[in-house]
Amino acid sequence: MAEIKTATAMTRNARISPYKVRQVLTLIRGKSAANAQVILKFSDKRAAGIILKVLNSAMANAEHNYGMNLDKLYVHEAFANQGPMMKRFRPVSMGRAHPYVHKTSHVVITLGERQ
Repeated sequence: MAEIKTATAMTRNARISPYKVRQVLTLIRGKSAANAQVILKFSDKRAAGIILKVLNSAMANAEHNYGMNLDKLYVHEAFANQGPMMKRFRPVSMGRAHPYVHKTSHVVITLGERQ
């Protein structure tokens, strides 16, 4: 069995919840890179813009660093992990405060080349 050539790109500490990012990543996993770009461009989710930048970076890495053919690329792996949480407090009445967290995520996209 031949080894698959892959190219990876990632973003760290994106200011969006990994749950929201994973919803969009399931749309593009396993699709061709060009098809994934079209899906992300016409998606109305905020995470689509972040993922599109990572996908474009992975495509540029594949072409420039590894000399892969852009027409044969597909989304081999796409996942989002939890990043560090920023803990904040919201002031409420009578001098109290309610805690909340801003969640961040690390998005990783790996492209493979079809034979």
